[in-house]
Amino acid sequence: MTRTMTRAMTVGLAIGDPNGIGPEIAVKAAAQMASAGRDKHDGHSQTRLVLFGDAFVIRWYAQRCCPEFTLREVQPDALPAPEGSTIDVVDMVDGAALPADAFVPGTVAAAAGTATLAYVSAALRAARAGHVNAVIACPHSETAINASGVRFAGYPGFVGQEMGLAAEDVYLLLIGGGLRIVHATLHEGIASALARLDQRHVERAARAAVQALQLMGIEHPTVGLMGINPHAGEGGLFGREDIDITEPAARNLRGEGITVVGPQGADLLLANSDVDVFVAMYHDQGHIPVKLRAGRHSAALSIGAGVVFSSVGHGSGFDIAGRLRADPAPLLGAIRLITTGTVLPAQAG
Repeated sequence: MTRTMTRAMTVGLAIGDPNGIGPEIAVKAAAQMASAGRDKHDGHSQTRLVLFGDAFVIRWYAQRCCPEFTLREVQPDALPAPEGSTIDVVDMVDGAALPADAFVPGTVAAAAGTATLAYVSAALRAARAGHVNAVIACPHSETAINASGVRFAGYPGFVGQEMGLAAEDVYLLLIGGGLRIVHATLHEGIASALARLDQRHVERAARAAVQALQLMGIEHPTVGLMGINPHAGEGGLFGREDIDITEPAARNLRGEGITVVGPQGADLLLANSDVDVFVAMYHDQGHIPVKLRAGRHSAALSIGAGVVFSSVGHGSGFDIAGRLRADPAPLLGAIRLITTGTVLPAQAG
């Protein structure tokens, strides 16, 4: 039976690419949540946000988006009591992560890519030390980060490395439109993904998903395994990959007491309303249905690393960065996801 979490949390909010819309939506979300009435029966409204990023970037947006708020620079190991008219910021310890002259909203730059990872790394250190309960990251630019010289294929792998794990052992759980889908492989070419996919990855992705849903209050989630091939291989007619990988994975998971449906063809399986979380074998198999239903109102969790980590399901919006038009609703949805276990429904239109 599903139940909703209701707990107060301190969330470390990394502002994402400083030249994208991340700092703007971070400031707007912090202001909205600080302004909202603190209903003690609503875990979402009890959430405290602490922004991690260059203070001068955050201040630029705060002065324009919510001038009635004061920025307060804090240390993660000595957080003062929250105040309704302040936005708490953890500035970068060793000076600015982003050079001042590299702060150019709307511009894709290697320096901004370096800063993006510095913000996330600082927030994760605070989580490891127990200073924050969870971490949310605003949008990043893979182009900017890779231009900085860091090989980067998304937050899950980076979170794994920061937590001392193999990058491939942290998985993306995408949530939205009534669907929860974890990805056994993620940002890589389809040939590479299928060559690397094995029974171990399918099982680990499923186990990580079960643990994540249990944290959300779903005590005994049902897992749906998507087939690798159409119709899950049709008994070998379309290849042996499901016979050799997904079918034995399903048997092992059932032997551990996990309720598993499949493997089945993804088109058939996605119509099963009894499934709590689906395991997709590659990026598009999982992303397309969630993005079709939820669009930018989807949210993403990096699971399996021992830290609660979420990010928004949309990009850095360089075309509107700095214009003060960015909507914080998807970010607020990501916050709601980790504090209450629910995602706001996609808005019509």
